[in-house]
Amino acid sequence: MKYIRRWGLMYSVQPETLSTHSLEVGLCAHALALIGNTRFGQSYDADRIATKALYHDLPEIFTGDIPTPVKYYSRETQESYSAVEQAALERLFGMLPEELRPSYEEMFSLTAEEKKLIKAADKICALLKCRDERNYGNPDFREAEKTLLQSLREMRCEEADYFMETFGESFSQPIDTLLK
Repeated sequence: MKYIRRWGLMYSVQPETLSTHSLEVGLCAHALALIGNTRFGQSYDADRIATKALYHDLPEIFTGDIPTPVKYYSRETQESYSAVEQAALERLFGMLPEELRPSYEEMFSLTAEEKKLIKAADKICALLKCRDERNYGNPDFREAEKTLLQSLREMRCEEADYFMETFGESFSQPIDTLLK
């Protein structure tokens, strides 16, 4: 995962790998689950959601990072890519000792709630990446940022909305500012 670069169609001031992204999505998904539990009366298994989020892009070890506009170009493209992702997962599962397969396969069995939180975390992390790039003076991420912000709003995920309202701005602050 550390060799797979994200945002392949765009210039990045700060390159991002799949490893970095997966860790950030795991941390964010964990936070969203905790927010849901403490703020909105949910009963998410935050640790399990975080672990599943860490694995969410695992098929990209074989497929690489397919840019979102390409992946979702059409229903046919999306279905074809899903089939390729599934084949990559099957290949990865096939490399495991038999006794470990069920545990790893479970990481890709998501409830609707888990799927929503992990997808929201994925979008939040991508949005924060876009904002970082813009703050570095890179205009290439402007359109992606607009698209992600709109997509995140359309999810109507109260945990994600709360996260962005409460913590969103702090991600663009220098560490010195945060420590004051």
